[in-house]
Amino acid sequence: MNLAADDVVWRNARLATLDPERSTPYGLLDNHDLVIRKDQILAILPAGSAAGGIVHDLKGRLVTPGLIDCHTHLVFGGNRAAEWEQRMNGVSYQEISAQGGGINATVAATRQASEQELLQRATTRLQRMLNEGVTTLEIKSGYGLTLEDEAKMLRVARELAARHPVEISPTLLAAHAAPAEYRHNKEAYIDLICETLLPQLWQEGLFEAVDVFCESVGFSPQQCERVFATAQRYAIPVKGHVEQLSLLNGAQLVSRYQGLSADHLEYLDEQGVQAMRASGTVAVLLPGAYYFLRETQRPPVEILRRYQVPIAVATDYNPGTSPFTSLHMAMNMACVEFGLTPEEAWAGVTRHAAQALGRERTHGQLKAGFIADLAIWQAEQPVEMIYEPGRNPLYARIFRGDITHGSVL
Repeated sequence: MNLAADDVVWRNARLATLDPERSTPYGLLDNHDLVIRKDQILAILPAGSAAGGIVHDLKGRLVTPGLIDCHTHLVFGGNRAAEWEQRMNGVSYQEISAQGGGINATVAATRQASEQELLQRATTRLQRMLNEGVTTLEIKSGYGLTLEDEAKMLRVARELAARHPVEISPTLLAAHAAPAEYRHNKEAYIDLICETLLPQLWQEGLFEAVDVFCESVGFSPQQCERVFATAQRYAIPVKGHVEQLSLLNGAQLVSRYQGLSADHLEYLDEQGVQAMRASGTVAVLLPGAYYFLRETQRPPVEILRRYQVPIAVATDYNPGTSPFTSLHMAMNMACVEFGLTPEEAWAGVTRHAAQALGRERTHGQLKAGFIADLAIWQAEQPVEMIYEPGRNPLYARIFRGDITHGSVL
């Protein structure tokens, strides 16, 4: 194959393609060249098959798709470390909440913070993710809970994408909790979401999907369905925090609306799995929250496997229940706590995470025609990043064909 002068060849690579059409574990290919033209993968060829272009010899290093974190709450104000210390000292969540803690504390801090303050804090968190090889992530709103403050959060997410080599998928999570001013009238708050927040923020182009927290401490299935029905009128994809603390058949609700993903799922039952299978909805597992809250009810991984529901893994980075930016650690937890295999965990932060964000045709695999988002590792096996999450063997990070981090800059 003859290449253009500005094509880039990553030569002598060990490719973990995560392409399910390849029969090897992780879709592994040894001694291959990965050819990039502009921001796309042009071809995968046996080493030395391509002539011309700009050549980087990787000397057998491991290349994977860039990591995708498909569930985060990266933008927020304040800090809840002191609250966590109270919980570890035996103070109940109810007591903390009565004192103004819990999600209400984060909502208050987010409302008080300026856009610039939120951007600075989120930038620090984002940088930790990029340093681990993340190239795409989702960011939810949900700590503003007014038109002005939800817009503020989503503008920060947009600015992060403008300033950094990363693709961000913004999600409207106005139905995260009822703010204090609507505590005794959740229906009126749902009215505000459906009649004002959702249509106005969609018109401004600030988000690409709608999420809800369907739980007894969040919103009822009927209230969540009102939000989904509104989103459907605008042809907006939906997803849901469901079955985390109890079984309310939220996964079935998400599936009725052909949702991109159903997330958490600790209390998911077989009927919910069947519905997800029929609708193509991805199961997003969030082991960080399970660990941090010291839960004991595990998601039904075996049933998800039996029905061949795609399983994604994400950090759920947030201040209250999963203050972890490390996707490597989330992969480790998914294996240790939930019983995923390392290969399933890798699929969960690449091709299945891409599907959870509606990007399965362009992201999450090393394959001709896909976006050239790559992570290059000083490692031999993909399991190394899961086995030892405190060690970060990232050698280089490639975003849309350009080198953004690493030793080859």
